[in-house]
Amino acid sequence: MEPVLPRIEDPADLRDLSPAQLEQLCTDLRDEIINTVSRSGGHLGASLGVVELTVALHRVFRSPEDKIIWDVGHQAYGHKLLTGRRARFSSLRSKGGISGFPKRSENPHDMFGVGHASTAISAALGFAAARDARGEKHAVIAVVGDGALTGGLAYEGLNNAGQLQTDMTVILNDNKMSISPNVGAIAKYLTRITSGRHYLRLEADLWELLGKLPHGGKAQVLAGRIKESLKQLVVPTILFEELGFKYFGPIDGHDLPVLLRTLRAVRKLRGPVLVHVITRKGKGYSFAEQDRQRYHGVGKFNRAEGIKVVPPKVPTYTGVFGRTLTAMAKADPRIHGITAAMPSGTGLATLRDELPDRFHDVGIAESHAVTFAAGLACRGQRPVVAIYSTFLQRALDQIIHDVALQKLPVVFGVDRAGVVGEDGPTHHGVFDLTYLRMIPGMVVMAPRDEDQLRHMLATGLAREDGPSALRYPRGSGLGVALEGDPQPLEIGTAEVLREGRDVCLLAVGSMVAPALQAAEALARDGIRAEVVDMRFIKPLDEDLLQRVWDEHGQVVTIEENSLAGGFGAAVLEWSASRKEAEAPAVLTIGIPDRFQEHATRAELLAAMGFDPEGLAAKVSAFLAEGRRRSRAQNAS
Repeated sequence: MEPVLPRIEDPADLRDLSPAQLEQLCTDLRDEIINTVSRSGGHLGASLGVVELTVALHRVFRSPEDKIIWDVGHQAYGHKLLTGRRARFSSLRSKGGISGFPKRSENPHDMFGVGHASTAISAALGFAAARDARGEKHAVIAVVGDGALTGGLAYEGLNNAGQLQTDMTVILNDNKMSISPNVGAIAKYLTRITSGRHYLRLEADLWELLGKLPHGGKAQVLAGRIKESLKQLVVPTILFEELGFKYFGPIDGHDLPVLLRTLRAVRKLRGPVLVHVITRKGKGYSFAEQDRQRYHGVGKFNRAEGIKVVPPKVPTYTGVFGRTLTAMAKADPRIHGITAAMPSGTGLATLRDELPDRFHDVGIAESHAVTFAAGLACRGQRPVVAIYSTFLQRALDQIIHDVALQKLPVVFGVDRAGVVGEDGPTHHGVFDLTYLRMIPGMVVMAPRDEDQLRHMLATGLAREDGPSALRYPRGSGLGVALEGDPQPLEIGTAEVLREGRDVCLLAVGSMVAPALQAAEALARDGIRAEVVDMRFIKPLDEDLLQRVWDEHGQVVTIEENSLAGGFGAAVLEWSASRKEAEAPAVLTIGIPDRFQEHATRAELLAAMGFDPEGLAAKVSAFLAEGRRRSRAQNAS
């Protein structure tokens, strides 16, 4: 059959397709997703797994009048292709192209912007309540992965939906995975439902027997009518029912006719409904089916050969963190590592493999991870919580209330700090210096390279009187030597890396190396720049700052964090608190006060002038403006 996807410009076009054409459309969608993601990178496995579900949703419901809300958005590539973005799909996750996640400003069929897990049920309930208040009649559907059910927010939404009893449908896409295999009691509960061995065996035996009887076909039809009642006796679905939902399933998420029949029936029901759909992550691409974790999120790859694993020439910050933590945990039995569904992404897979008793994957539950760590710390253990910067935001209250207020020695490994590239504004980790710096008693560090990261981890673990955080970027380190055992640093001490009298560059973390390169470029123009690795954002090295303020007329702060409330703001606050009236002119360089879009990390840094050339140009302009003001003052 000829391809059907090129004929689809809007979901309404699906209503004219025959059953055979709908099946062909599923094949076309998988082919387009695999081809595009192999060239652009992206979230492959989940989107391949929900192709039939996506087609069924857009065939039965009438988007955008009916509101389909995707959780996280890892599974929404088919949705994008069916909603008028096929012609631009090749620009997926590239600068100026379409986002890798649903985004309200991108398309009217994207009802709710997402990127973090467990939000869809709460958002959908808000949509449903607004519909009722406006006297409207459309359907509201939340598509939620089973991984999202490890997050507490999902249960807050389920609980409230059960209370309100308004019309809404939750599609539970159960593929036994988030990024890594799911963990915890809820995963085991869903497995009990989906295995349902006694029920499934009884169903198959009864079906075969009825088919052998005279008029067996009619008997099978009758059996089909009582099938759901029978299932409720032997499949443990009480959790969802007690929360106030009508439960349907589990059903095969790759059986398009069954999906269509189920969704048509569900559309007619009143009150909250949960449809449990079983899918296979990576369906239709053998490499992704065989290695569902590796093909969750991928870079560019050869479709015919799959992903070729090439060890990085330079160790990543994440890898160094994980190996260092594991080595330190072997020497200190009090050390525990905690991650929120990302053992590989945070480097803790090494600890899991070598010291499984002191590795804890709590699921997509960042708030719980932090309070769990607080409990460990209360009993003399030394927990290290490794979470991406963008996801640690979700646990801010627990960091303040449960850890810092009680002065507990919890260490936070804040991975993916700064701009992260193609995942875009939902994933850029550009606020952690701001939200961590404001917390009393918190020590905040940023290593300039992978060796400094080791020493900062040792610094945090050596501290007994409160929490510490070290933030580090995505990707490879600088290739520096990792010599000797990690040693604690003196808290609140900076390090001068280059002498200079014309201007002082105060840099932190990932911006230290570009600052040194910018200083070299400035030197070629006769400008002598001092470069300081501040190392500690809190507490600041006030003695060094005092010396800089006394010796320099112009100072530049450089950080890969939001300017609002970040490192530069800390320096300006310190300067304002000084009793001396004289202060140098200060230029603060950081992330502007707006959300950064998706592009490669290099493109984003260059666009903001964070590459060495851009920094040198900013400093040169700053110095030139200072000279202009000085001449103007002298002339007056």
